[in-house]
Amino acid sequence: MAEPRSQQRMYLRLHLASGVGAVIFRRLVDHFGGVAPAAAAAPAELRRVEGVGEKIASAIAAVDDEAVDEELALAEAHGAGILCLEDDAYPPALKNLPDPPPVLYVRGELLPTDAVALAVVGSRRCTYYGLEQAERFGGLLGRAGFTVVSGGARGIDAAAHRGALSAGGRTIAVMGCGLCNLYPPENKELFERIVADGRGAVLSELPMRTDVKAGNFPIRNRIISGLSLGALVVEAARRSGSLITARLAVEQGKEVFAVPGRVDSPFSQGTNQLIADGAAALVQDLEDILNALDRVGETLVEEGALAAAAPPRPKVELTDLERKLMRHLSAAELPLDELIRRSGLPAHQVTAAMTTLTIKGAVTRKPGGVFTARSNRPDG
Repeated sequence: MAEPRSQQRMYLRLHLASGVGAVIFRRLVDHFGGVAPAAAAAPAELRRVEGVGEKIASAIAAVDDEAVDEELALAEAHGAGILCLEDDAYPPALKNLPDPPPVLYVRGELLPTDAVALAVVGSRRCTYYGLEQAERFGGLLGRAGFTVVSGGARGIDAAAHRGALSAGGRTIAVMGCGLCNLYPPENKELFERIVADGRGAVLSELPMRTDVKAGNFPIRNRIISGLSLGALVVEAARRSGSLITARLAVEQGKEVFAVPGRVDSPFSQGTNQLIADGAAALVQDLEDILNALDRVGETLVEEGALAAAAPPRPKVELTDLERKLMRHLSAAELPLDELIRRSGLPAHQVTAAMTTLTIKGAVTRKPGGVFTARSNRPDG
């Protein structure tokens, strides 16, 4: 096996070539049996791969050590780490995608607990109501222990990120451009806050200098939904790009939710249609989301094994705080206020931990806010 630094360079030799996206990258690796032989292949050999013509083969051959060194230097200068698909720190949830990003550029930090995440998406052009609800749900989810994932765009996305941060939660902004060219520029302060406060990450699958192009934004939506247990559409017109995220979430076996909007508003036509078609569950509060996601916990079992009919879910370990709460539940069912009293922990920490334990499948929440430990709970 190649050394990590050497492996990273081989990934970049393919990744930096014009025309090599996630699908072509996977075909190259499958054809040659690995990244190293693919990166070393001659143009004539590369052209035998489906979708790789003379233009792409020449582009791959043109990526030399100097180009790789420049990319690594740019990433370092902008404080970005580079994760390759084979790296241990690469998000497990993305590996389940049919076209996982071969390379991720990450500013900030991705944590194992970010597997308990929800995408919050919507239109760039939106109403005050939409902004208000996006920030509200971003805050509710952040306080409950979810990582809020969105696209960093104007409007609904930015409001959801702000809501999570204001509530003391974590958030991930997935860019549709390289990290040298963060977009939109007016959200730069928001992106810097995510990184500087240690409250999440700003990431992209695109090379550092990639400009803002309309075609890149729909492609990145699969990452937003892929990182999440489900997607909440707050406000979307009939042709909104956020509906692409909702469709991808359905294809990935994720839950889809929608906040209902005014029936006479063009900004809510797409959202309301999702609900009318049964493609999204109507939500008015956090409880609506938690009730639906309780079922996710039932697919997570000990040792990361998966229920036969369930879509792939990330295996999530328990934190020290969660283990402490599980010990209190080992002998009896307890309501939330009693768990807070017995643990001696701040109420907001216990509330957030119980949400994540429910999603992880370690506990069941009964009517009246009573929690009971599952017999097959993971014990970390």
